[in-house]
Amino acid sequence: MIPYSDKKDSSNSILWSIRQLFKDSRMVGVLLLFCTSISLLLSNVSGGATYLSFWNKDLEIAGGMLYLPHSTLHWVNDGLMAIFFFLVGLEIKRELLIGDLTSFKKSMLPIAGAIGGMVVPALFYTVWCGSSVYSHGWGIPMATDIAFSLGILSLLGNRVPASLRILLTALAIIDDLGGILTIALFYTHDIRLNYLLYAGMVTSILVLLNIFNVRKLVLYFLLGILLWYLVFNSGVHATIAGVLLAFCLPLDKGEKVEHWFHKPVNFLILPVFALANTAIELPEKMSFVFQSNLHHGITMGLVLGKPIGIFGCCLLVVKTGIAQKSENVSWMQILGMSILAGVGFTISIFISTLAFADIAGQTIAKVSVMTASLIAAVLGLLFLLWQTNTLNSNKSIVRK
Repeated sequence: MIPYSDKKDSSNSILWSIRQLFKDSRMVGVLLLFCTSISLLLSNVSGGATYLSFWNKDLEIAGGMLYLPHSTLHWVNDGLMAIFFFLVGLEIKRELLIGDLTSFKKSMLPIAGAIGGMVVPALFYTVWCGSSVYSHGWGIPMATDIAFSLGILSLLGNRVPASLRILLTALAIIDDLGGILTIALFYTHDIRLNYLLYAGMVTSILVLLNIFNVRKLVLYFLLGILLWYLVFNSGVHATIAGVLLAFCLPLDKGEKVEHWFHKPVNFLILPVFALANTAIELPEKMSFVFQSNLHHGITMGLVLGKPIGIFGCCLLVVKTGIAQKSENVSWMQILGMSILAGVGFTISIFISTLAFADIAGQTIAKVSVMTASLIAAVLGLLFLLWQTNTLNSNKSIVRK
């Protein structure tokens, strides 16, 4: 029998281990992968219909007096994801004002890489699907998933320089900003100008609060909730409200809030999003998915378009003197990072739900995003492992 004090020490040790685990950036990617696997399993076993119906169940809130998301899935995508984009907005603002995007030389490398990493995959997709019924999905392979890509890169630990992680982070943040603009401009339907006008008025009030240095966060959050409701009803995707609110917060308050929201977003909201959006009843014949032009377009865009676009544009701006590459990072490491950036997961799946109204199109797109992201993750990780081993071997030879 274990003495009481030993039990207490054992309990503290377990709690300490759990805390350390959740501080590890690798945990985010592992958790998303676990939730995806569980959701796919539950959706395709006996009784999976109950699990699927949970996410698609109609909800009536406020007695139908307010127009709100009408299902659990829509609450996740329109409500919880607004909080995710709020955190992304805070990260973008911080990087622009005091981070790695403050100066022209610092910012041009990730900016150029992000632009290439959005444009080239969209072109690859258009080659495959431009003349088909799936032509509207060109935004799907444009995204890079911050949580997954950084989580996979962190598996290499000190084998890759910190400068490479910073470059991938900055690139992914700019990529997210591009994704937000893409959603706002191209995946928004039935604009209601009156709600859009009211949303503009609320945003103006938030800007004025910032200008006059109002410090009460509760005012920002209350107006943020109102802004979300107005944007949701305007026809523009509700997640844009999260970005607008983030840009209106005072910088120091934004950094404080970013610290508060970091763990809830990474360890609650993103896993719930993964569960909800991968609740997919897979077709009996998977050949239906893998023979589709939609699958080819997404896979080619993420697996080939991403590295070609990112690496090519980074090489161009450095060789022309527009940007400067860190001396600690080799071109082969940038290529490996570019391959890893093909992990599109979160935003790519999200855009899939906006691009296609039919379940068949969404299913093909989601499965394609998951398989393409897996391929990009494995290829990027193996390439960087090979590269680090090669560098270490060369250093050993030089020492001898």
